[in-house]
Amino acid sequence: MVRFTLNGQAVSSDSPADTPLLWVLREELKLTGTKFGCGIAQCGACTIHLDGSAARACVTPLTAVENRSVTTIEGLATPAGAALVSAWEAEQVPQCGYCQSGQIMQAATLLEQNAQPNESDIVSHMDGHLCRCMAYPRIKKAIVAASQAMAGEVSGE
Repeated sequence: MVRFTLNGQAVSSDSPADTPLLWVLREELKLTGTKFGCGIAQCGACTIHLDGSAARACVTPLTAVENRSVTTIEGLATPAGAALVSAWEAEQVPQCGYCQSGQIMQAATLLEQNAQPNESDIVSHMDGHLCRCMAYPRIKKAIVAASQAMAGEVSGE
């Protein structure tokens, strides 16, 4: 039995120890916001926060989260998360939407570490997150807008 905190709540799983966290989240715990993309940690669709840092749930074995804190897109209740969701909608980022929860989770860690990232910071931090729809310009724009919103700035656009 593996016990961990999920979105602020104590949970446990009796899945095999080497089961990827992604499948425990989606199949056992019914939190389907975290997506399966590649299964080898190369696309970012499955990004969650593990003790506040971005991690790929598809390659994180269940035993790696024992007594740790996991946050999924459903539990992202931070100022950065709220600002990003709002900016994502305002900038009309999603097309198919498949990668978006992973993109937002990764971007949230950026804004929590660097409240005013420049374009280079954004590109570097988001590297490795793939978007089939090629929405990268809107993703960057949304991250900048979220950063400005968190700083209390209002864009004139």
